[in-house]
Amino acid sequence: MKPLPGDPSYDSASGMAYLVESTRKEMLALQAGGVDAVMFSNEFSLPYLTETEPITAISMARIIGEISHELSIPFGVNVLWDAQASIDLAVATGASFVREIFTGVYASDFGLWNTNVGRTARRQRAVDGQAVRLLYNIVPEAASYLGERSIEQITKSTVFNCKPDGLCVSGLTAGAATDATVLQRVKDYAGDTPVIVNTGVREDSAYELLSIADAAVVGTYFKRDGVFENEADTTRVERLMAEVTRLRADLAGK
Repeated sequence: MKPLPGDPSYDSASGMAYLVESTRKEMLALQAGGVDAVMFSNEFSLPYLTETEPITAISMARIIGEISHELSIPFGVNVLWDAQASIDLAVATGASFVREIFTGVYASDFGLWNTNVGRTARRQRAVDGQAVRLLYNIVPEAASYLGERSIEQITKSTVFNCKPDGLCVSGLTAGAATDATVLQRVKDYAGDTPVIVNTGVREDSAYELLSIADAAVVGTYFKRDGVFENEADTTRVERLMAEVTRLRADLAGK
């Protein structure tokens, strides 16, 4: 989604009608390109808050409510970087999954970043969100974990203590390549928990990274010319999904 009301770059002259239509175009371009699901995120709310203002999730709920009937595939949500707001939004809109930073303490571009996964889990229960799948980003963008533990230790303890539905592994920023060796280390210690490559998947890297991971979140590559700020390009979506189809065929043949 483009900047929302309250965001520093919100286009008040165009207003909510523009946000609804621009998000709709993005959603339909991705769906036409053959993705398995879409995720609605306030990606352009930069710089992000770790506790968002109510207007953010409220605006997102309106937009999703107006356009989700045109989806024929599952969808998820992500209110950056607010775990409880993300769960609330998922319950209110009928989303199948949430991607968020649920655990850990970080030094980040947005300040000291703490989480409270116990409170978040109780919030999920309180709003009857048990059906919403939680994808834990354990290598968050623009942040460094303050605890002196290896990625293997973080993976094992997160799986044991929190029972995540998936683990996301990221590069430094949106669109930045995810280190395949780090991805493999997480996969080796995640047990039966699915591992998701969260940034930097491109047409030329999809086969390699998805040979390790179980799924991918893709945003920047799907944009025109692979530029973060541009609109989604169905042709680029189709090209990457062709690589996914090739990998699935190869795996089915083994």
